[in-house]
Amino acid sequence: MIIDSAPDLHVVAEAGTGGEAVRLARESRADVILMDIRMPGLDGLAATRRITADDDLAGVKVLILTTFEVDEYVFEALRSGASGFLGKGTRPEALIEAIRTVARGETLLSPAATRGLIARYLTLDKPRPGPAANPRLLEGLTEREREIVALIATGMSNTEIAEQLTLSPLTVKTHANHAMTKLGARDRAQLVVLAYQAGLRPA
Repeated sequence: MIIDSAPDLHVVAEAGTGGEAVRLARESRADVILMDIRMPGLDGLAATRRITADDDLAGVKVLILTTFEVDEYVFEALRSGASGFLGKGTRPEALIEAIRTVARGETLLSPAATRGLIARYLTLDKPRPGPAANPRLLEGLTEREREIVALIATGMSNTEIAEQLTLSPLTVKTHANHAMTKLGARDRAQLVVLAYQAGLRPA
């Protein structure tokens, strides 16, 4: 009801399980998928991985809905290819705008949630399974690109980064886009993941 109330948005399918979400993503060719993490059968993380790994669904964006904005699964969701995440308590108008943002190819990653998420990830006694820190991941970046990626990984917006580095927001966006291209990152969320996999920290 919330989504259909927006004149430019339309719900094309609804799924009750992760497996059904993958099937309907292929059948409906939705632009954006709102994915719950906890679902019966195939969970939302596994479903997201299948959708983002499918070349035929390359243009489909996945927006994760979580019970808490900083959820223990969010980092894995981003690693799985999600374009961002929202708390389930998000206001209807914010949800609508979030869908539009992701549909435009931008990443929905609020600074506050990102900072909390990464702080939690870095202080875990037992890091999650996955690739060990690999500083060589970012070898192809220029010094400025590395600097901007490090600040993105703290949850700063382009405007905040621009103010800190005395650059224009457009220049920051250009450097971020170059970094994404060089690293093969789908979006800003993937940059955050790569930065921390590489052990990158802001100077």
